[in-house]
Amino acid sequence: MANPLTPAQAPQTSEKTKQPKPGKTARIHTVSQRIVEIVSDSGEGAQTAGQLFGSVCAKAGNGVWTVEIIPAEIEPPSRSRAGASGNRIRFSSQKTRNMGDKADVVVAFNDQVVYGRIDDEAMGPGTILIIDRKWRNHADENIRKAYIESLEDFEKRGYDVREVPIEAETLRFTENPQRGKNMWALGLLCALFSRDIEHARTQVRAKFKRKAKVKGRADAIIETNLKLLDSGYEFGLDFFDERYEIPAVPWKEPRVVMDGNAAIALGTVAAGIEVCSMYPITPATSATHYLAAMFHKAGGFIHQAEDEIAAIGFAIGASYAGKTPITITSGPGIALKTEFIGLAVMAEIPLVIVDVQRGGPATGLPTKVEQGDLLAALYGQPGDAPKVVMAASSIGECFHFVITARKIAESLRMPVIVLTDANLATGQSDFPLPQFDEDWLSPPIDQSPWEEGVSPYAWDPETGVSRRPIPGQPGGMHVLTGLAHDENSRVAYESKINQQGMRMRSRKVAAFASTLKPPKIYGDEEGDLLVVGWGATRGTIEEAVDRLRADDEKASAVHLRFLSPMEPGLKDIFSRFKKVITVEVNYSDDLDDPFINEENRRYGQLARLLRSQTLVDIDCWTRVPGKPLAPGLVEEALRKKLAVMKGEE
Repeated sequence: MANPLTPAQAPQTSEKTKQPKPGKTARIHTVSQRIVEIVSDSGEGAQTAGQLFGSVCAKAGNGVWTVEIIPAEIEPPSRSRAGASGNRIRFSSQKTRNMGDKADVVVAFNDQVVYGRIDDEAMGPGTILIIDRKWRNHADENIRKAYIESLEDFEKRGYDVREVPIEAETLRFTENPQRGKNMWALGLLCALFSRDIEHARTQVRAKFKRKAKVKGRADAIIETNLKLLDSGYEFGLDFFDERYEIPAVPWKEPRVVMDGNAAIALGTVAAGIEVCSMYPITPATSATHYLAAMFHKAGGFIHQAEDEIAAIGFAIGASYAGKTPITITSGPGIALKTEFIGLAVMAEIPLVIVDVQRGGPATGLPTKVEQGDLLAALYGQPGDAPKVVMAASSIGECFHFVITARKIAESLRMPVIVLTDANLATGQSDFPLPQFDEDWLSPPIDQSPWEEGVSPYAWDPETGVSRRPIPGQPGGMHVLTGLAHDENSRVAYESKINQQGMRMRSRKVAAFASTLKPPKIYGDEEGDLLVVGWGATRGTIEEAVDRLRADDEKASAVHLRFLSPMEPGLKDIFSRFKKVITVEVNYSDDLDDPFINEENRRYGQLARLLRSQTLVDIDCWTRVPGKPLAPGLVEEALRKKLAVMKGEE
């Protein structure tokens, strides 16, 4: 039985629409969800249009999940497959947790970017393809020919092709259609999906008010874009003889919609963090852009350093002075911060580090999705450098985990790494409006006199935790060192002292682990297959498991938020299932690869951790497609695993 939220499998309520006569009354179909993509060459605003459409759908009360379509090159050639830029928006009458499978509707500004989406397996038979007809009459004969051939190919592939005069209509309102096609397309989509145009107008006003503020032409820019929006909307009402309506989700609480980097920024403010030290890096940079726009209003300070090493050095200095700062980066930045992270561990300096993961190694896939930094976050420093590592699984958790990380860092006097990824960073989704709690905030700096006779590292023998001295405290003076030291921060190389320091730093993690609860099982408490994930794969895994369970398969899922220390009770949970497998967006060998066998196989990163931690024979299924995993792809892999277990293959 198929999941009702799966576009490739859900019953299709519409037939192929013929070209309607202007003003023809449309039939409106009520459907549970749709997946829409807007794609163009870079610089034509498809990403902006997609973000605004996602916001409009959220305002309408739909569950929303968006994924940015970002080319690997900064300025790829126009009309190229690799240059497809835009946004995917999945909106539903239920809570939406991932990008879904095949797109129901694609709006494309040229035919070649469509091939980029075909190459990415984003489309399927029945996809409605709305394409700008300007290329049919282009001055270049080769482009005209390529366009006609593309349309013929698209129809052979089973797409429902609709040509519309996007650029021609845009030119009625602006001399530069590249600066207006996106708003016209937004209006067209609002008509197709029965969106409230006033919601769209509100979003457009807010967007261009911010963009035009420094130019001093806000009113004129807003007015032009509203005319484009309205024109696209009116055209769509006449053009489509079949339109759609997606009912609202019956939410029980107020909700907000934003991307993960915005949630990180707001979480930073909510945590009472007052210092952010960073160096720009894709895809983490926009988090600091959000902070830069409002951090000063909350008493915060942003330091843009000359490089990643200087950024974390500044953060450590601020922490030593009594603040608990945050530094936000991506994988290559984590590599450069490695030595200073080790210093923070040894000197027991509280620090929050956000790693917005991207594809690697080296420069790798700077705009694409991957979960490749887990082992680096855990073991990237020389020697034993215990720290807390958390992984957000949703945009709401991006907000709340920064608050939690600040508390842990200060309580344990150690670095805390929060892992997100490009999927969460740039994708929009809704979550409950956070209700402010004073407990979120960092306490004031302690300047009371240091208790006489208490060492700066007076480790509690049970927890390993010691009080944090702040410069300026009477009697709290001490020498800070990254060398091995005793409780008095005296450099010491004696065997017993080194062993004691290692033991106490590790004991803090163990003490914190004792406060954690076992993870909740999604599905039945026992069965044939347990799927374990971490990070942004949660929604995809759980939807795939839902589909399996709908067909009476005995599958369940567990999602881990803490990777160091791991949540307790895993071995007991694993023992209740015949097979345990991780699903991850990082690399592993397949057993049918040349030269690969059970002894030399490289496993997914979480699978490696679980195998060593629990001594259970954990399997893994991983892929590194440079994009989020689709639930249908995961479902297919899990069905094959179940078939093998049953001896059907």
